[in-house]
Amino acid sequence: MQPKFHNAVVVDVVRSPVGKGKPGGSLSSLHPSDLLAQVLLQLIKRNDLDPGAVDDVLIGCVSQVGEQSAVPGRNAWLAAGFPEHVPAATIDRRCGSGQQAIAFAAQSIMSGACDIVVAGGVESMSRVPMGSARKGADPYGNGVNRRFAPGLVGQGVSAELVAAKWNLTRAAMDQYAVESHRRAAAAQQAGWFDNEIVPIETPEGIVSRDETIRAGSSEESLAGLKPSFEDEQLASRFPQINWSVTAGNSSQISDGAAAALIMSEETATRLNLKPRARFLAFDVRGDDPLLMLTAPITTTRRVLAKAGLRPEDIDHYEINEAFACVPLAWQHEIGVDGARLNPHGGAIALGHPLGASGARLFATLLNGLERSKGRYGLQAMCEAGGTANATLIERL
Repeated sequence: MQPKFHNAVVVDVVRSPVGKGKPGGSLSSLHPSDLLAQVLLQLIKRNDLDPGAVDDVLIGCVSQVGEQSAVPGRNAWLAAGFPEHVPAATIDRRCGSGQQAIAFAAQSIMSGACDIVVAGGVESMSRVPMGSARKGADPYGNGVNRRFAPGLVGQGVSAELVAAKWNLTRAAMDQYAVESHRRAAAAQQAGWFDNEIVPIETPEGIVSRDETIRAGSSEESLAGLKPSFEDEQLASRFPQINWSVTAGNSSQISDGAAAALIMSEETATRLNLKPRARFLAFDVRGDDPLLMLTAPITTTRRVLAKAGLRPEDIDHYEINEAFACVPLAWQHEIGVDGARLNPHGGAIALGHPLGASGARLFATLLNGLERSKGRYGLQAMCEAGGTANATLIERL
């Protein structure tokens, strides 16, 4: 019998506010499973859904060690008091983990394997610091080290290489960073994040606003910051680098969680739930692991081709601001009007809780499309190791 294709739709997507990923950050007192549990609970409640009807829970998380080990999505689901028979899995595609969880959920709906899936991500970088899973070990092994001798570099140095390749100056990157904060502050002030953020209860009180936005950021203040990744040993290997990537034009270490409710169109109709968007196309692609951050360019082109669309057809782009050079190089290659690129700010202002960021971008993308009454939205994220994924949706 010919298998039936199902339209996968998103009924809702919510996120926590983003907290600073350090001791004393607004969400740092919460165990990551408890943080995600509150997001899941509010997602299910505000859609009046029987949690027992959910077929699977897919959660992105990068540092799966310590408090984020042992399938955090499963622990969060149980912490929310939801039925034990609902399974969960943890997805790791580095910075794109939350986005990949959403893509896998939609694809399982399309194939008919599932009817209802909750997908998203979580990362508490204040409690499980970046790099905790590695602990000084070599993750590459002899084969990779031989292939890419004299060696791969960290993301910060890769960002410097991207800036050099596209001739991006320190001033251009600082200017982009200031604009990210300006846009995010304006969106926060106008209430544009209100529909995507759910309040989070902490021992210190209720958190309902992103903590990371610096409305007073200026090019003058950023100009005083020292380069974060300057390395004398690498300077001779990469003489083209000008060492211009700083904490000010990079994404912020953060805490956060987000989740989407995804189902087949038939199921949404049966449950009397109104879909907000449908999934059109997906792509994931690898690129040079030394440059590491360039694959969003390739995967954007590929996902547009799959859908038969042109760059100018897309009303809202979310390209993760891991570093300012990433969306700037992407914009140079794709040729998109800057007004449609991260119009509500990005990770430079809103933070980058690694495993949750893809789902956070998805929440902002969908709400932005609805606000502007746009039709098509596309998001793409660079990922450690030189990969990227892209998701294309149509607002309904």
